[in-house]
Amino acid sequence: MAEVFDLFGDPVPANWGKRGRPEHIPTQQNRNRVSMLVALGWSNPRIAAALYVTLPTLRKHYFSELKFREVARDRLEAGIAMKLWEGVQAGSVPAIKEFRSYLDRSDRMEAERSMGSDPKPSETTRPGKKVADQQRAIDADADLMAELEEEASQHAAVH
Repeated sequence: MAEVFDLFGDPVPANWGKRGRPEHIPTQQNRNRVSMLVALGWSNPRIAAALYVTLPTLRKHYFSELKFREVARDRLEAGIAMKLWEGVQAGSVPAIKEFRSYLDRSDRMEAERSMGSDPKPSETTRPGKKVADQQRAIDADADLMAELEEEASQHAAVH
């Protein structure tokens, strides 16, 4: 049976116009859209809403795009870098300027990574109430001891 396409070039589901909701047919444009949204850090429910599909439908038809969540951002960055490089090779001055700033950002990120200046997750979170209270108690105790020692030294100097 020949596949039927709508006016936009998308395939028409076999049960179109019959009872029940027509089956979702993933297009290459939607696959690219899902890959881009994953790279931008969107959650699965948000992506499903953007495509007007349910979460199970998203998982069913776009599983291969969703499973690369860890490297999606790197792939997006690589694609942008390649487009910039194509502009550089074509002699585009704005592309050359943007590519230089892209290189500077990349070098700066690499230097920070090699120097270990990226904050560790434990350093960026606030301590809990118990830990904060314990630290305040230690600080107060140290302040009190410093005051007592100063007072004792002044008392000893007088007598």
